[in-house]
Amino acid sequence: MAAADITTRGRTAAPAPQITAHRVEREPTGWLSWVTTTDHKRIGIMYLVTTFVFFIVGGVEALMMRLQLGQADNTLLSPQTYNALFTMHGTTMIFLFVVPVWAAFGNYFVPLMIGARDMAFPKLNALSYWLFLAGGLVFYASLFFSAPEMGWTAYTPLSETAFSPGGVDAWIFLVHLTGLSSLIGAVNFYATIANMRAPGMGWGRLPLFVWTVLVYAILLILALPVIAAAVTLLLTDRHFGTHFYDTQGDPMLWQHLFWFFGHPEVYIMIMPGFGVISEVLPVFARKPIFGYKAVAASSVVIAFLALLVWAHHMFTTPSPTVVLIFFMISSFLIGIPTGVKIFNWLATLWRGTIEFRTPLLFAASFISLFVIGGITGIIVAVFPVDWQLHDTYFVVAHFHYVLMGGAVFTIFAGLYYWFPKMTGRMLNEGLGKLSCALMWIGFTVTFLIQHSIGMDGMPRRVYEYPDIGNLELYNLISTIGSFILATGIGVTLVNVYISLRKGPKAGPDPWKGNTLEWFTPSPPPVNNFDVVPRVRSVEPMKDIRREIERNTGRAVQRAQPAPESAVQPGG
Repeated sequence: MAAADITTRGRTAAPAPQITAHRVEREPTGWLSWVTTTDHKRIGIMYLVTTFVFFIVGGVEALMMRLQLGQADNTLLSPQTYNALFTMHGTTMIFLFVVPVWAAFGNYFVPLMIGARDMAFPKLNALSYWLFLAGGLVFYASLFFSAPEMGWTAYTPLSETAFSPGGVDAWIFLVHLTGLSSLIGAVNFYATIANMRAPGMGWGRLPLFVWTVLVYAILLILALPVIAAAVTLLLTDRHFGTHFYDTQGDPMLWQHLFWFFGHPEVYIMIMPGFGVISEVLPVFARKPIFGYKAVAASSVVIAFLALLVWAHHMFTTPSPTVVLIFFMISSFLIGIPTGVKIFNWLATLWRGTIEFRTPLLFAASFISLFVIGGITGIIVAVFPVDWQLHDTYFVVAHFHYVLMGGAVFTIFAGLYYWFPKMTGRMLNEGLGKLSCALMWIGFTVTFLIQHSIGMDGMPRRVYEYPDIGNLELYNLISTIGSFILATGIGVTLVNVYISLRKGPKAGPDPWKGNTLEWFTPSPPPVNNFDVVPRVRSVEPMKDIRREIERNTGRAVQRAQPAPESAVQPGG
């Protein structure tokens, strides 16, 4: 009997459903899963690994320059090689390490800290990483045809002429690619922070690291179009016969455009580091941050003032005295909100139950070095003083105290603080403290004496110098210090390698932290949160622990990492 003739209570039965096999696309695995990922945590890790590779390359370039300068009238490097190293070192550290490394930490932790499951635009987030990587590869490809030799600031007319022609063009493309990467990332950060916060997380309960990433993003959005326009005009001058920067145009235009980007860039590089310090200190002082609102507001004030002081890099140009006075006073003013942060951090430590763990030691090292950089910044902000010290090694020392002593020490504080969350394993405390001590000593030996080198009149950006006075001794001391500093960085790299293989398990909250990333397992799952908790204060994890204690009658104990002897090199 045909199926259509089968009746049930006089009704024809429906035909049996047909089962069609659908092809299920398998998720990529192995290295391909990293190439195609849009997970903010994986993108953050790729940023972190790539930026540290560039950091090592830039560090090797710096050591080669210090070897050249360790002896008077040295012939180790040719002038062309030294200039290329100088250009590539500065460019690498700024465009390929310090700025994008904060995109690494921001990508990984901003969604976790605000209770979001991903960034607002995951695919654009992935695109920002690949543009950054392309910029670095394009720049270093110039080594195979003509390395740039014009200095990382690319001052005209050096960068306009046929001077290392391919290298200058590669530098321009680097600025465009990494700038587009940072601009896309900045818009993504802004959209994520503005729209994807956990229930109850108003602006007054935003973690301070997230506040600084927000300011970092706004500064990038404001500053990057200026440098993009500047290098585009430079490209047309070089190849299309325009005259924006030569004597037929305005010879000072490049400096104005570059430093209108360049000085906010200084605070772009250091601002998220302020946020790291503001997260680390309360956790290891076992007390709330002193003056949360003042710390958050000072970040916004610094960003505003950073846009007004660009010409203090141009005190030796033929500018009217009234203009010099304005930029001198505005440079003084920027020290006020920065000082607010310093005093609030010290007040947070005051009478705290301090635990001297490695993240805290790097944070304290940062404060000590950054204060020195700030004081020397006030000195060179007095324009008659700057006339004497400009283009000497005094400025080199100041610059590195602000950026190396500032940004890099905060990066290492963040690395030691968040490594357990990213990997599920603890870094070795003994190696961490050794690394911090070597880095602080090496940095101080390298750069403190450079103030004296500058006061003795040695100009920067020179590949050799005569044996006059104590210049050779001072430079030799500085060179020795640079290798101590490099050894300290190497200890951390060894620490990371060992701990990834056999470090003690961290658990979800090894530091007993204050913010929501510690609510998730270590490392966090793909979706970050199964349940997003409601935020009731600026320290939501403390609220969660109190609630658990009320419900269970037991205090939440802090997980104790394995003793330092548990992980030793080669052990």
